[in-house]
Amino acid sequence: MASIFERIRLIFSSKANKFLDKHEDPRETLDYSYQKQVELLQRVRRGVADVATSRKRVELQVNQLNGEVGKFTTAAQKALSVGREDLAREALTRKSGLQQQIDDLTAQRDQLAAEEEKLVRASSQLQQRVDSFRTQKETIKATYSAAQAQAQVNDAFTGLSDELGDVGQAIQRAKDKTEQLQARASAVDELLASGALEDPTGAYKDDITRELDSLASSAAVETELASMKAALTAGEPTPEIEAPAADSPAATATDGAE
Repeated sequence: MASIFERIRLIFSSKANKFLDKHEDPRETLDYSYQKQVELLQRVRRGVADVATSRKRVELQVNQLNGEVGKFTTAAQKALSVGREDLAREALTRKSGLQQQIDDLTAQRDQLAAEEEKLVRASSQLQQRVDSFRTQKETIKATYSAAQAQAQVNDAFTGLSDELGDVGQAIQRAKDKTEQLQARASAVDELLASGALEDPTGAYKDDITRELDSLASSAAVETELASMKAALTAGEPTPEIEAPAADSPAATATDGAE
């Protein structure tokens, strides 16, 4: 049973990984990582500021206590000068208590100063890392954008190739249909020429018919021409030909000949 659940978990994990890989934009991931690093750097800088503030506060306390110590020293000297040893001892006792506080605060100040220096170094190193990551991030984003654009161009060329292939097939089909129509028209002409197929309009004439018609027309012309020559020989008047107008091309040609 455990193995079945393990396989189910593995299947869902693999599908989830595929889904995330499909929808993940590396540029967004890089920007998110950079934002987190900047936030960390800001927290470190706030830590440096807090430690520096605490150190400064301790230093002010030490300075204040040093002023109190100086006052007790002066008071002890005055008490001794007037023979009040008891007051001088009391003043020195209080001075000693203040000195102990000063020593403790000084140790605390030194510790805070060391911590501040450590945080400053860490902040400087982290700043360098953030700057380096930002440069690398922008480079990777630019490279990814260029690769994505190239992939889109390749996809466009692939789609264009497919479309051109379809166009080529359409052109070939058009050529095939044109050749079929031409072959059909040629076959009809051959059938009409052979007489196997009659032209209901009577407009179609084969080569022999056209040649015979041409010969018949030529014979008619020759016959009419011979008749006109015989009439001239017998002295019969020929039909008068109307003279062309003065501005006609024939009149112009006659004037030129004269």
